[in-house]
Amino acid sequence: MTEITPFYQKKIECLYCKSPFHSTKIRSRFIKFSHHETDFRPVYKEEQINPLLYNVNVCPECGFSFTDDFTKYIVPAQKLQIQEKLASQWSKQDFGRERSFEEAINTYKLPILTGTLKKEKSITLAGLYLRTAWLYRSIENEEQENRFTTLALKEYINTYMKDDFTGTGMSETKILYLIAELQLRLRHFREAASYFSKVLASQKNSVEPRIIELARERWHEMRDDYKKAT
Repeated sequence: MTEITPFYQKKIECLYCKSPFHSTKIRSRFIKFSHHETDFRPVYKEEQINPLLYNVNVCPECGFSFTDDFTKYIVPAQKLQIQEKLASQWSKQDFGRERSFEEAINTYKLPILTGTLKKEKSITLAGLYLRTAWLYRSIENEEQENRFTTLALKEYINTYMKDDFTGTGMSETKILYLIAELQLRLRHFREAASYFSKVLASQKNSVEPRIIELARERWHEMRDDYKKAT
């Protein structure tokens, strides 16, 4: 009898060149969730059985990389940009096997490029930046974690201002909370306080009491951190 492993190969079609390829995914029954951190980073009991490592699909033929959050259509002008900035410079590589944290980080940087060229929504780019920051946290690289947290913060503010998160599963309350939380992690206390206030002000109309409660908890922790920093 063949032993079933946590990993399997999923057939994918490249959104850009339409080439078929395989990408490793994890069978849900093997995923052992532990808890979420305050910026919603999921922590798993087994580090390598981590879906975050396999969220990105990388076409080995042209390098176009994407997640399930990407829109399917690419307009002609964007195709020209992708050809010039990525495909023409790509050396065939296969990211379809099991990935280390370092390899996964490299795969996230690719859809950040393609998502920018393809003009994906800010909410999609924000998620890519934030997940990259999470992976850097996993390998304890604080400098790069803060760099990508800053980039994620910028895109979450953009998505809030443009209201481009509709239909994505992200609510305004959650966006505001994330902006506040990322500000706090970067030790921007005044800005964090402003956005936490927006979250708490929305509690009467919110259907997400857990996020309201989490914002309240973080508000109190922020006051303690601020006192220590001054």
